[in-house]
Amino acid sequence: MTPATQSPFRAGLRCRCPRCGEGALFAGLLAVRDRCAVCDLDLRAQDAGDGPAVFVIFILGFLVVGLAAAIELKYEPPLWVHLALWPALTVGGTIALLRPLKATLIALQFQHRARDGGRL
Repeated sequence: MTPATQSPFRAGLRCRCPRCGEGALFAGLLAVRDRCAVCDLDLRAQDAGDGPAVFVIFILGFLVVGLAAAIELKYEPPLWVHLALWPALTVGGTIALLRPLKATLIALQFQHRARDGGRL
């Protein structure tokens, strides 16, 4: 697929190469591969910076604080329930959201030809 027809959101949610949409983007949990195994795209220059972490903080912060407040107001559980629920939900949600958000931002940067200091 060409960059014009490859959806950055589809490639990002699948954690695939932003150009072909087929090759795996990550070599580990969050380490971006040097090259796409399918289309040989050089991925070394792709960097999403702190953007994915900021989105995860906003999304999970809104959800966790909202749910914790709602459960506290409705059920008034003991403190240990909060200590058991919210750290586990936060860590699990962070791991679940960080990879696709990072891949989506990388795909959007690729589509818009963004590089350090601007566009190419």
